[in-house]
Amino acid sequence: MENELNTLGSKVAQLIQVNGKLRAENHQLRQELAHALSSNRQCSDKIDIAKTRLEKLLVTLPEDQS
Repeated sequence: MENELNTLGSKVAQLIQVNGKLRAENHQLRQELAHALSSNRQCSDKIDIAKTRLEKLLVTLPEDQS
């Protein structure tokens, strides 16, 4: 009985340790995701700005008279 309790206690300690590692990893992944989403938003904004500029340039180009 005592041996079983010691084994159970050991398993609970391992579970707590793994839980702590997973929580830390989850936190890190959430930070990385937030950074990636922010970077993606910035890239999308830059693409939209470039698209607008190109559209304005296309309007100012003379049409081909051929």
